[in-house]
Amino acid sequence: MESITIIYIVLAVLISVAIAFFQYFYKVKSTPKTHILLFALKALSLFFIGLLFINPKIKTLEIENSKPILSLLIDNSLSTQFFKEEENVRKVLSEIKEDEKIQEKFDVQYFSFGKEVSVLDSLSFSDTQTNISKAITAVNELNKGKISTTVLVTDGNQTQGNDYEFSTSTNKIFPIIVGDTTQYQDIQIAQLNVNKYSYLQNKFPVEALLYYEGKDKITTTFSILQNGQRVFSKQLDFSPNNPTQTVTTNLLSKTKGLQYYTASISKIPNEKNTKNNYKNFSVEVFDEQTKVLLLGSFLHPDLGALKKAIESNKQRKVDIALIQDKNINFDDYQLYVLYQPNSSFKSVFEKITSNYLIITGTKTDWNFINSQNLGVAKKVINQKEEYTALYNADFLPFFQENIGFTHFPPLQDKFGEVQLKKEAQSLLYQKFAGVETTQPLFTTFEENDKKYAMLFGEGIWKWRASSYLKEQNFESFDTFIGNLAQYLASNKKRKRLEVTSERLYPANAPITITAFYVDKNYQFDNRANLELTLTNKETKEQKKLPFSLVNNSYQVSVEGLLSGDYTYKVSVVNQNITSYGEFKITDYQIEEQFTNANRKKLQALASKTNGVVSYPNTTTQLLQDLVNDEAYYTTQKSTTKEQNLIDWKWILFLIVAFLSIEWFIRKYYGKI
Repeated sequence: MESITIIYIVLAVLISVAIAFFQYFYKVKSTPKTHILLFALKALSLFFIGLLFINPKIKTLEIENSKPILSLLIDNSLSTQFFKEEENVRKVLSEIKEDEKIQEKFDVQYFSFGKEVSVLDSLSFSDTQTNISKAITAVNELNKGKISTTVLVTDGNQTQGNDYEFSTSTNKIFPIIVGDTTQYQDIQIAQLNVNKYSYLQNKFPVEALLYYEGKDKITTTFSILQNGQRVFSKQLDFSPNNPTQTVTTNLLSKTKGLQYYTASISKIPNEKNTKNNYKNFSVEVFDEQTKVLLLGSFLHPDLGALKKAIESNKQRKVDIALIQDKNINFDDYQLYVLYQPNSSFKSVFEKITSNYLIITGTKTDWNFINSQNLGVAKKVINQKEEYTALYNADFLPFFQENIGFTHFPPLQDKFGEVQLKKEAQSLLYQKFAGVETTQPLFTTFEENDKKYAMLFGEGIWKWRASSYLKEQNFESFDTFIGNLAQYLASNKKRKRLEVTSERLYPANAPITITAFYVDKNYQFDNRANLELTLTNKETKEQKKLPFSLVNNSYQVSVEGLLSGDYTYKVSVVNQNITSYGEFKITDYQIEEQFTNANRKKLQALASKTNGVVSYPNTTTQLLQDLVNDEAYYTTQKSTTKEQNLIDWKWILFLIVAFLSIEWFIRKYYGKI
């Protein structure tokens, strides 16, 4: 308490006594005993009133002891169960909990992790993914700025997340390795890359990354099977000096619909784990042939080049016709290429409103094009000009890489400035007379449901020939024309119910299906009730589940499904709106792909953070070292707190009580 406060309290006592004395004893001839009581009541009530105004406070010093933190991270994934290390993990946990010196020195935090990190409740060893990096980062963030360390109980095999070996942890990490650390010969499919979609009678690429661990030279066979039939195989040689290989192939799409394949690598001698020797994948095959009409007023080599490029995809068929032909049924086609239009094309523009490509050139009637309200105008003179292409990397409507457009021969068109009067996106700009411009050479237009494009120049057949000379094939050029045809021919109306799911799920993996539902104005509708109906194709067993609203989508998670093929239906309750799909649950467990604990990575992690690797049978020594480590010590934090010396409620109650008693006594004895 400050000295000035004490002075105020003394003054309050003196003033209270003086006032009470003046009232009951000063110049009073007789002093009955009641005056003494009244004097005391008056003095006390006045003193308490003064005390309320003074409101004295005292400062107290509180000392808080903060123990260093020991975060125990325990791997709760299936791989622990696969290595039959459950008892060893529980033994380590029990040793730490029962070590009195550890509990006395550290504030011990218990966590389990798999795909996510959670406070340890119980160990089930059932998580289907392992993210060690996320677990380390989580405890580092939790204990940021505190003296702490981490004990990591795991086999070191991670299936998800950043590489924990390169963790930026500033705290020491002490891995306790569970699982077999013996190195066995093993070969596995490390990664499989494949397109999700293909067209009927087209080929789709498959790329497999294979990895071998062992000391001997071996020969094995990589195969791809569909419905038990081998569709591809290749014999491969591996050795310690050649442990990785990449196999690429192209498979033919023979059947429409969702097709499942299995990629496998043959078992090698003394291989312990063969579950990582195969992987399943799927491809959805479409049978949607697009018919394209190439319509011109005269024959030109460009028409033949475009026909060959478009038909390089067997799902597209091209007819060439001249504007003079009277028997053209425009309803038979989904895409139109109008080559160098003139006034004879007027009826064509009246019949088609979108999904077309216009190619102009030296014989184009620009007065006619300018009159068609296409969003482009060009004032031309009767002079030819050559235009070289400049690639625009910011083109957005569809992805198209630069296939060397700048080095292609120039296209020819009438000289003049192109003016775009509608919103457009240009893939290629013009370069003429050595000057680079932002004048469009190839541009696309989208307006409501209308979609069309324009190429300002003839001679594209030279581009196809140039591409062949450069690469000894037509693939790059044909892919460019194919991308353009697919973009223009696609005219799908947006669905009100869009459903997203994977086609293949590993066994025991949580299955999440997401749905996006919009109202008739195509605005997200959060009032709907969505229902999922799952059907096992083999057993015909059905399961119905409601969707939950999560942010701006609907989601449902399904667990506990057996391996097999499933179909699903997502329906909007009280609406005639449904969406169908299918997926497959494989026997493959991603956590069972490892043959041994990853001692190398855990050792690297420990070295980087100045920790030490231990094993379940050396846990006692690790705990003893942690207890003896002087880097971990209890810190004291002193806090000065200011508290009120009095409780104003009680003081106010006493003031009222004393004044009331004084008044009643004075009243009783006739002093009032």
